[in-house]
Amino acid sequence: MRTSAFVIRLSAGLCGLAALALAQTSTQNSCENLKSVSIPGVEFSAVETVAAGAYQPPARAGLGAGGPAALNNPGPGGARAAAPPQMLPAHCRVAATLRPSSDSDIKMELWMPVENWNGKFEMVGNGGWAGIISFPQMAAALRDGYATASTDTGHEGGNGMFALGHPEKIVDFGWRAVHDTVVQSKALIKAYYKENPKYSYWNGCSTGGRQALVEVTKFPDDFDGVLAGAPANPHIHLHAAGVERSKELMKNPGGALSEANVEALHKAILAKCDALDGVKDGLIGDPTKCHFDPASMLCKGEESDGCLTSAQVETVKIEFADVKTQKGEIIWTGYEPGGELQYAALKSTPTQPGGGWDSIRILGHQDADYDFRKFDLDTDVALADKSGIDTHTTDLAPFKAHGGKLLLYHGWADQAIPPGNTVNFYSAVLQTMGPDQSDWLRLFMVPGMQHCAGGQGTDQFNKMAVIERWREDGKAPAQIVASHVTNGQVEMTRPLCPYPQVAVYKGSGLTTDAGNFTCAVR
Repeated sequence: MRTSAFVIRLSAGLCGLAALALAQTSTQNSCENLKSVSIPGVEFSAVETVAAGAYQPPARAGLGAGGPAALNNPGPGGARAAAPPQMLPAHCRVAATLRPSSDSDIKMELWMPVENWNGKFEMVGNGGWAGIISFPQMAAALRDGYATASTDTGHEGGNGMFALGHPEKIVDFGWRAVHDTVVQSKALIKAYYKENPKYSYWNGCSTGGRQALVEVTKFPDDFDGVLAGAPANPHIHLHAAGVERSKELMKNPGGALSEANVEALHKAILAKCDALDGVKDGLIGDPTKCHFDPASMLCKGEESDGCLTSAQVETVKIEFADVKTQKGEIIWTGYEPGGELQYAALKSTPTQPGGGWDSIRILGHQDADYDFRKFDLDTDVALADKSGIDTHTTDLAPFKAHGGKLLLYHGWADQAIPPGNTVNFYSAVLQTMGPDQSDWLRLFMVPGMQHCAGGQGTDQFNKMAVIERWREDGKAPAQIVASHVTNGQVEMTRPLCPYPQVAVYKGSGLTTDAGNFTCAVR
């Protein structure tokens, strides 16, 4: 009997292995069969089943598309030390070039889980001028079971020089590369799995936030749920404001603060505003309520690290002030009090504009040698806006009608994109569409968070889980419990609240525990 049972079990095991091998061969063939799919304007450069294991960079990684450094780069959240190779599940990898115009050269990648697909599609956004495929974010989405895609937006390199003499590439960067990648990805997902994704999501921050807003206005049916972090929209206005600040700082020689000056400034701001939310914790819950005058730190006698010269006071005022046209239109808001330890412009006097200058000289003037000293905020913004890369729409009714959910978030201590513009955009949508849009639109401002992540605030929260529960189960986020993590240890939790609410201390219990706070308008 034991021998017979053993034979039966062995036979069953061999049948199971054969079935598994057949299933794997079938899956691999279904991936390889995508090579025969004919899509106008799409050229496949790789269609392959990638076995589970440590990430292996694509062949073009050395050209800026990815590689180990790219996979360990968090994108718009800032630099991070090299990490061990990331393990990825088996997936069908499709790398392709899209050519919607005669001058288009849009690279895209789509990764689809071989097993345990969650039935959903997540496209991830870019940072800065894009020019690379966002492999780190794709890896995270793949590990969570999504079919995931990204694009380099039609060029390589992190500046605007690609747009010189190439109007079609400007269109690709502005919106076409993202939308076409969405369309082709969905078609390939259908071809591979024999079904459409049940839900499609966008996950982007910085330039990815701009891409999110462009998508919900131009193509409201592309996504069911959209995460738009620290949106760099309008891109032209953000960069123009940076150029204008640079010019103002150039006129203020001797205005740079030392590290000690900045620390004294930060200490003075916290002394005035830290407790406005009911607890002193080194974070300012709503910096717009912090009315700090840097002139209060003006040196009364001998200069020292604990006070500011008149030139240094002027530098702080320039950084914190909104940039406005002659008619008073806000081109972009100023930096907010509370994040000054990270505001590099406080510590140095520029000699010329930074990377944002490409938006003016290339997208605007189509002249790489255009003299920045000729820059005029009013006329140059209007000229560069003609590039059409941004959205200025605040009527998002088509996206709402589609059933879409839009979750905006921004760190109050963002050192790259001053956050007030996101608040202004949110308020403008309410002014256009009505005061209560909370069933599909919410904004979460994060105290102490820097650009997309990092800083002293509670910057870690599961954004995808929030947007999924909202879109799929109808559970709108009344608050989001977020964490501050150091060396893998959670040091503090705190509720993030729908704007204009802030987290208010209940008056008892640990201030590091989210349960001891409530969301309220203060």
